[in-house]
Formats: sequence, structure tokens, C-alpha cells
Amino acid sequence: MVRPLARSLTQSLTRVLTTLAALSGAALLSACSTLSTQEPLPPTALLHDELFPPNRELISADRILAPSAGMRTFIQQRLTHGLRGREPRDVLVEALSAPGELKLEYDADMTRTASEAFDARMGNCLSLTLMTASFARELGVPVLFRQIYQEDQVSRVGDLQVVSGHVNIGLGRRPTDFRVLGDQEALLVVDFVPGAQIRRQRAMELDEDTVVAMYMNNRAAEWMAQGMLDRAYWWARAAWLQSPRLTSALNTLGVVYRRHGDVGPAEQAFREVLRREPGNLQSMANLAQLLRSADRFAEAKVLEDQLARLEPYPPFKFFDLGVAAMRDGDAATARRYFLKEIDRSAYYHEFHFWLALANAKLGRWDEVRSSLARAEDLSTSVRQRQLYAAKLESLRAKVH
Repeated sequence: MVRPLARSLTQSLTRVLTTLAALSGAALLSACSTLSTQEPLPPTALLHDELFPPNRELISADRILAPSAGMRTFIQQRLTHGLRGREPRDVLVEALSAPGELKLEYDADMTRTASEAFDARMGNCLSLTLMTASFARELGVPVLFRQIYQEDQVSRVGDLQVVSGHVNIGLGRRPTDFRVLGDQEALLVVDFVPGAQIRRQRAMELDEDTVVAMYMNNRAAEWMAQGMLDRAYWWARAAWLQSPRLTSALNTLGVVYRRHGDVGPAEQAFREVLRREPGNLQSMANLAQLLRSADRFAEAKVLEDQLARLEPYPPFKFFDLGVAAMRDGDAATARRYFLKEIDRSAYYHEFHFWLALANAKLGRWDEVRSSLARAEDLSTSVRQRQLYAAKLESLRAKVH
């Protein structure tokens, strides 16, 4: 049995933020590669605590999934009293999705712990998955974290480009749960993406350490996007130590070093990612930019040529050309570029917003309205949705 919780969320994004792979330059998707036979460096060899002020923030793996007092009260008042012979996992899913219950809203402005997502009644897919797992464990329901294989979505957070993946959760049966005759489904999959085609998903099981490291890596990238490099370092460090197989955490660590001006440690981090994953285009692009900024042009060009062969049109290429055309006053050319970007990445709100701006310059008002509505629909935060809704309402007022 599979249950997407589409009706409980207000947006229809089909690719959702889970792990933020922070990029310093061109954002690139992952590629197939052969694994290096060289021995990886020990995780601690890539850490440089001496470059940053001491950490004064509590970074604890335990608190990420820990239920709050409010969550336990909700369990007692809504979940355990609502069983009446039913499976706890069914009651939990009903509470997550039914009107008048949690009223969850999708919001990717920050990655929340399980208790923070419950208090806010919102979160990205990782936050809402953590919250669901926390509830399930309190009820004694077995949990399976799942990473979904799909085309990654690249977006921008400030001046960073980030690669977004997707996770969801499977809820098992307790050994003591009563089984209805004919119902042999061992796993009930819960997905917080509206319209998710769960039966068609290809998934890989994730261990808890990796999921916790994903949370930490998200927080690192979010702090970095705000310019808080010291905090970003300690969160990326924690993510890398939590799960040294999560190379996106090491890539994030490398970007933190580079932005902090630590060229040697940054190069070491990017090269270690490539030692483990020679086809990792995120770290390849970051290393190329680092080498070019250090005037090591010949080394940089080798990587840049390799990147050009692997991906001649990186993410945001057509979008950036469209923005440049808008600045030159050529809305028609800009419109063509925005449409081209949308053709290969249809679910990023900013592309539709800029298409609306180009259409407005061209007087294509029906398309302006549809593009703004689409931008609102695909927004990943409450703030964005409010902005696009206000622009759409203002346009309607002018027309009428």
C-alpha cells in the first residue's frame, strides 16, 4: 500500500530538497563513474578546526529525531486513543493527511528537526520525514528511510547553487499488529510530494546515520547561504563525521573552506570526493573554479574540458542567458531562453517567474497570469508563495 500525502500540502513541486550539495560555481548533476581503487583518507584528516572559532552551538544527532513534549501529547490525545483495533501506522498517516489534524505545509526555507517541523506544522520533505519517523518510533512502528532515484533538481539559494534530491519513509507492521485477510503489504510508503508516483519510484534504503547527516548537511548549506561560515563549518563537519559515505557533506565542507579563503583544505576536500567518486561533477566544477582562481589555469582547463564534454549545457545556462537578454531589453530573446530552460527543468519556480516578466514586456498577459500562477504553485516556501500570489493579485487588479 502506498499513500502520497498530496491533499495535506499546498504546493505541487515534484522534486524536493533533501541534501544540499553546495556549489561554488556551475551546478552540475551527478554522473556514472568507475570507483577509485585508492584508499580514502580518514574523515578526520579533512577537518581543520583550527581555522574556525570554537563551536558554541549544540549539534547533536540525538535531538534531530527526538520527539518533543508536544508530540507526545499529540500521540496520547490523537494517535493512541484513535486506534480502536486499527494499525498504528494507519492512524498516524490519517493524522498526517486528514483535514483538521496536523495541517502540514511544505516549506523549504530551512530544514527542521522532527520537533521543529511539528511545532511549525511545516517543513521540507526531509523535515516531514523526520517528524513522521519520530512519531512512528514512539508508536513502536518499524521505519524504513528511502532515497528516491530521480533526476536531481538544481536551484539557487542566495549565490549558491544546490542539488536537491528526495527522501520518503516506509512504515512497517509491528509483530503484534492484526492482519486483515488479503492485506499482505508489509510496507506503507508515505511521501510528502503531491502527486508522487510512488509505485514507479526506484528507492534505496538509507540508514539512520545517513539521514541524520543529510539534515546536518542541509543546515550547513543554509548557514553558508546566509554568510555564516563559522556555523556552516561545524554543521558540515558534523555531517561528514556522522556519515563519511555522504560525499555531498565533504563537498559542502570544501565550499566552506573556499569561501573562508582556505585554498589548501578546499582543494583537499574536492580531490578526496573525486578520489572516491571520479565522476562527481559538483566537486569537479568546484575544484576547477578553485584552481582557476588560484591562477592554476592549465590544471583548471583540464577539468573544464572534461566538464564540457560531460555536460555542455549546465543547469541555469539558458536561464542566465535569458536574464542577460532581459537586461539588454530583448524580451523576445529572453522568453525563448526561459522556455528552453523550462523544457529541461519544469519545476523550478524562478524560471516561471522570469518567463512572466518577459511575457509582461511583450504584452502577453494571458501567459503572464499562467506563468505567475505556476511560479506560485511550485514555490518551496510560504514567503515565496505569498510574493507570487501578491504579484498575481496585483496583475488581476490592474486588468480589471
